[in-house]
Amino acid sequence: MRRRLTVPLLLAFAASVVVHPSSAVAAGPDGLQLFESKIRPVLVQSCYACHSTGKDAKVKGDLRLDTKAGLLRGGSTGKPAVVPGDPEKSLLVEAIRYHNDELLMPPKARLAAEVVQAFEAWVRMGAPDPRTDAPLAAAAGQVGDGGAASHYKPPAAGSAEAKAHWSFRPVVPTDPPVVRDTAWAKTDADRFVLAKLEEKHLTPAAPADRRTLIRRATFDLTGLPPTPAEVDAFAADPSSDAFTKVVDRLLASPAYGERWGRHWLDLARYADTAGESADYPVPQAYRYRDYVIAAFNADKPYDAFVREQVAGDLLPAADDAARREHIVATGFVATARRFSVRPEREVHLTIDDTLDVLGKSVLGLSLSCARCHDHKFDPVPASDYYALYGIFSSTRYPMPGCEEIKFQKDFVPLVSQDEAERVLGPYKAKVAAAEQEIRDAQKARRAATDQKEQDTLRARERAAEKAAERLAREAPDVETAYAVADADKTGDAPIQLRGEPYNKGPVAPRGFLTVLGGQKLPADYQGSGRLELARWLTDPANPLTARVMVNRIWQHHFGRGLVKSASDFGIRGTPPTHPEMLDYLAGRFVAGGWSVKAMHRQIMLSATYQQSAAGDAANTAIDPANDLWWRADRRRLDAEEIRDAMLAVGGRLDASPGGAQPFPPMAKWGFTQHAPFTAVYPSDKRSVYLMVQRIRRHPFLATFDGADPNATTGERLVSTTPLQALFMMNDPFVHEQAAALADRATAQAVAETMSRATIAGPGNSGPTGDVARHVAAAFRLALLRPPLPEEAAAAESYLREFRQKAEADGVAAGADAGKAALASLCRALLASNEFLFVE
Repeated sequence: MRRRLTVPLLLAFAASVVVHPSSAVAAGPDGLQLFESKIRPVLVQSCYACHSTGKDAKVKGDLRLDTKAGLLRGGSTGKPAVVPGDPEKSLLVEAIRYHNDELLMPPKARLAAEVVQAFEAWVRMGAPDPRTDAPLAAAAGQVGDGGAASHYKPPAAGSAEAKAHWSFRPVVPTDPPVVRDTAWAKTDADRFVLAKLEEKHLTPAAPADRRTLIRRATFDLTGLPPTPAEVDAFAADPSSDAFTKVVDRLLASPAYGERWGRHWLDLARYADTAGESADYPVPQAYRYRDYVIAAFNADKPYDAFVREQVAGDLLPAADDAARREHIVATGFVATARRFSVRPEREVHLTIDDTLDVLGKSVLGLSLSCARCHDHKFDPVPASDYYALYGIFSSTRYPMPGCEEIKFQKDFVPLVSQDEAERVLGPYKAKVAAAEQEIRDAQKARRAATDQKEQDTLRARERAAEKAAERLAREAPDVETAYAVADADKTGDAPIQLRGEPYNKGPVAPRGFLTVLGGQKLPADYQGSGRLELARWLTDPANPLTARVMVNRIWQHHFGRGLVKSASDFGIRGTPPTHPEMLDYLAGRFVAGGWSVKAMHRQIMLSATYQQSAAGDAANTAIDPANDLWWRADRRRLDAEEIRDAMLAVGGRLDASPGGAQPFPPMAKWGFTQHAPFTAVYPSDKRSVYLMVQRIRRHPFLATFDGADPNATTGERLVSTTPLQALFMMNDPFVHEQAAALADRATAQAVAETMSRATIAGPGNSGPTGDVARHVAAAFRLALLRPPLPEEAAAAESYLREFRQKAEADGVAAGADAGKAALASLCRALLASNEFLFVE
């Protein structure tokens, strides 16, 4: 369905609508998950000692923070500690900000900035809190103690009740159902969809027209618009497999991997910086990004893709190229966020980030909710969390650099093992000696009782640190990867009571989730256990991995998954709308060799996918949210698609692969938390190759809801803000692309004019030719169609008025005025819903 550009839009752009209001959804992460992972642990660790009724606790200031009611009631001040939705009126937020000298909490140590930000976000979300008014359910320090009990208690991890939840049941493919309208269904997936539609007396929408369909498919598979020539070729193809040929062509395009690689990088929370207080750059990070893109282009089987990212360095390799690829793949683990000014001291937070990302991206489970206590909703006890934690605490993470250690260490060499030993062996010995000198100086300083002696030893320690830093800058020039390897010391990890690494409980033997089989490593196992974990994750008997990935593929074709909560298949997640179809597709996925491209074909060649977005009053009355897929949903392009599409239609997109970022040389690194690394590097390459920074997001991607690189992103939330409209009207990037589009339109119009051997009259000329042809060319390049008569008339009138006004005001004259007028019209086209949305 065409949407015409309005005359006011063409005249002033003020009517430009960047996003369609009906497409906007509430922003913010899941509130209860945020509470369980970021809020409750801090309350338990830093507040309960003085503000709860648990064992040995005293309620100071008559303020209880161990219940929801206590937070809302407040204490002796008579004011609530938390005002849901309003951080500025919440005394708890004021106290932890440390802005009021009369109200500083915790009193002995200020909370980290990211913790304060988490509390602010939680309060803005309405302060969701599952706790009851009951006092602490268990004695302080007891395993599983997480504060007051919630209303819901999850079933025991290994119980039949736990395994009865739909997502923990085995995948059991069923035959497609019998339907009445046998002519409509093109694939087995259609039969599952149509059976639900017929049951609810819903009628499928008509097929989309060919222009709409190829535009939808091209954006879905490549993140780019089709060219006018590609649209024309598809529209003119009379063969019955015309769309099949389009899909196959798009799947073979290098742009496919760049698009679908970006989806995975959202999940992997990819970034080119480390995320600690100074956000040190990681020049080698791009290798993992490029590995992901290449894996999707090569249709690497998804089970192999997962195994390589978890344990690629431990897998057998056919040759040296495969060995290098496997090492780089573990960037999935290595790119976990670093914390504080000395990340090595906060490695438990980096491991928690690893488990959070692994759980949500591959299994669709929020594992980090079991860090401080047994999961409050899913059958994941703290012992299971630390069974996995031990695998990654037995893994050596690379050190990217930080405020206190301004150099890299423990990056994995990509040269052969023999070459690495020959080149790096002597150097590693020097590094080990330097680090031992630092440890010896620290130990002696802590043991010294005399202040003068302590000062002398501190000077020795600093000298040793400087020597180690100089040594690091003199490291042999060996190609390395931001990757992981097994640690020198491996073994099981103790449960950290209440998530506190220094409050150790019983040891948790390394293994897998109990609800998914509970496999354990042998007691005498040597190694981290990542290889076994990789195999457990991709075992066809594991019911989650295939289901989660198939759901994600469906999600990125339809705007939402069969399971709407794409990264939460647990108790709080939404059940599938079509459970039998999900299992059918998951079964086909595994049986077909875990081929992602085969699943694209299965989905895209269906009648369900090829429907139009046309509404129907009767259908809407029955299924207003289109949960049963009786039509296509209209969606706004995501941040990368908008940017790449503007570059593409203006002819300025650099389609070459991205490569490394232009970071400053390591010798010049001296970043601190007060002077962190920040940069934005201009580029005309695809947006997947832009430098992604953790503490300061790229301005374009941030404006249009790009993924947050600090956390796994399974679903991008779409916002509607005035800033987006202002960006499309005023930002230099948009002006540059509009000018480039105008130049392309001019060139095409002139070429057409010359081919017809016509010369435009002086009263009817644009920049260099006939106005109507300039308008038609601009519409065809941007919107892939000719203008409707009323659009053409409005646009031509606008161009003449713009030029006349520019000349009258002395802003521009002649061809320059015409060029500026056409660029202005092109900005309107780029800001239109028709350009920014896919039907």
